[in-house]
Amino acid sequence: MENSILEVNNLCFGFNKNNQILSNISFNIEEGEFVLIAGANGSGKSLLLKCLKGLLKPTNGSIVVNGQDVSKHSKIRRSLFGLVFQDADSQIVGQTVEKDLKFGMDNIKISSEEQLRRISDVTELLNLQNKLKMKARNLSGGEKRRLAIAGVLVMEPKIIFMDEPFANLDYPGVIQVIKTLLLLKESGHTIIIVSHEIEKVAAHADRLILMESGKIIENGKVDKLLDTLLNHGVFVPSIDGKLLTCKDLTWLKH
Repeated sequence: MENSILEVNNLCFGFNKNNQILSNISFNIEEGEFVLIAGANGSGKSLLLKCLKGLLKPTNGSIVVNGQDVSKHSKIRRSLFGLVFQDADSQIVGQTVEKDLKFGMDNIKISSEEQLRRISDVTELLNLQNKLKMKARNLSGGEKRRLAIAGVLVMEPKIIFMDEPFANLDYPGVIQVIKTLLLLKESGHTIIIVSHEIEKVAAHADRLILMESGKIIENGKVDKLLDTLLNHGVFVPSIDGKLLTCKDLTWLKH
C-alpha cells in the first residue's frame, strides 16, 4: 500500500519449535491511522506488540517501516515504536513528572534545548504542563497513564503502541485516556491499541483487527465486525438483546 507506514508480512513467533503462538500475521497500517486490535484473552495481542517493538524476536516474517525492512534490527524498532504498557506505574521511573520525561532523552544524549522543546510540546498536548514538579506517585491513575504516554511521545516514535490502556482505571481515568487518544489522533499520530474493552474506544477507531489463537481472522471497519466479535469471545454491549451500534460505543457522551 502506497501510504503504509508499517507493513507486517507472515510474522510468526514461538518460545520454542513446538510452541508457535503467532502464525503468519500480516497487515498494513497507514500513517495517521488509529487501529484497534481486539481478541479474547490469550489470542496473542500483547505478544504481537512486543514482537513488533523488538522486545521479543519473531521466528519468521518481515516488519517494514516506511519501506525499510527492520525485521532483523530490534534496536531500530525500539526507537521507531513507542509502547505504553498496561501497568503505567512500571513505566514511570522519575521522581517528578519532569524528571520522568527527561529520563529516556538523557539516555540517548538529547540536548537540553531539544528536551525542553519536546517536553513543552508534549505536556501542552496532554495537559500536563502544570504538573512538571509534582511527584509522579501522587498523580491519579488517569494522569499516570497520560504521563506514560507523554514519556513515549517525547522520544518521537513513528508509531505509538498501547497495551490495554484502560486497565485498572476508574471512570474519570478512562475518560482522560479516551480524550488523550483523540488528541493524539487529531494531531496526526499513528496509533495501535490492544484492548478487550472495545466499548470504550470502538467508535473512534479507523479500523479493527480481530485476533484468535495467534492469527488474524478479521481486518476491517469496526461497525462491520461487531457481530463477528461476539462469536470470538469479545464483549459487545447490548440493550434488550440488541447490539449497540458503533456510534453508541463511546463513553464520552455519558
